[in-house]
Amino acid sequence: MSNDKAFYPSVDPVQAGLRGRCPRCGEGRLFKGFLTVGDQCSNCDLDYSYADAGDGPAVFVILIIGFVVVGLALWMEVTYGPPIWLQFLLWTPLTLFLTLTSLRLIKGVLLTLQYANKAREGRLDLPE
Repeated sequence: MSNDKAFYPSVDPVQAGLRGRCPRCGEGRLFKGFLTVGDQCSNCDLDYSYADAGDGPAVFVILIIGFVVVGLALWMEVTYGPPIWLQFLLWTPLTLFLTLTSLRLIKGVLLTLQYANKAREGRLDLPE
């Protein structure tokens, strides 16, 4: 990873992550499924084995989407006082939609930032 810049132009990691593209060349696909990271870039053959977002994307989604949906639900409860079935009818689909769309985006950004900051180069390989 240390001589990647000599062969490939600079890629904005946030844009590449949001688009689900390779962090080195910005062209190949980062994901082979909805949330499954591919084995390597189809364009520059970058090995994606470094990519390990862990639970980071899920934590960010829970905190961000939870803040938005709970805030809106509380506002609606205080302002209009709708029945509970209407609250469920409104907030459940919105939560699912926002969670599924933002989870892939956040995971892509975290993985490309991990590559850009060389976060995996200095790690210790500890026995399991």
